[in-house]
Amino acid sequence: MVLLDTSAIFALTDARDAHHEEAVRILKRLEERGEELLLHTYILLEAFALIHRRHGLRTAIKVSRDLGHLETITVDRVLHDEAASWLASRPGRSMQGASLVDAVSFRVLRREGMEEAFAFDPDFTRAGFRLASAT
Repeated sequence: MVLLDTSAIFALTDARDAHHEEAVRILKRLEERGEELLLHTYILLEAFALIHRRHGLRTAIKVSRDLGHLETITVDRVLHDEAASWLASRPGRSMQGASLVDAVSFRVLRREGMEEAFAFDPDFTRAGFRLASAT
C-alpha cells in the first residue's frame, strides 16, 4: 500500500505540472506492482481546494469522485492533535516546510506500517519515507 499525496494528485490532474509525465509513469508502475493507494481526508480537502482554485469546481468535483474508490482514512480529532503535536515538536528548522496535512500523512504512514508515498514533496524523505518512482 502506498500513500497518495496531494502533490501526486495535482501532477496527475494538470498536464502542465512539471511532474505530470513522471506522475503518469509512477502511477503505471504502481499499478503494475499491484499496489493499492491510500489517502486521508485532509489530502482530499487539500487536493480539492488546490484543483478548484487552479482548474475550477467542475474539475475538482471530477477528481474527487475519481478518487472515491481508494481507501480513505478519516482524520479524527485524535489524529489531528497527534499531527499538530508532532509539528510543534520539530526542533529549529527541521521539517520547517511540512504542513499539517504532511504531518497527518506521516502519522498515517507510521501507524499503518507503510514506508512509501506517491508524492513530489521532499518532506516525505526528510521524515524518513521513500518516494514512489517509475523504476
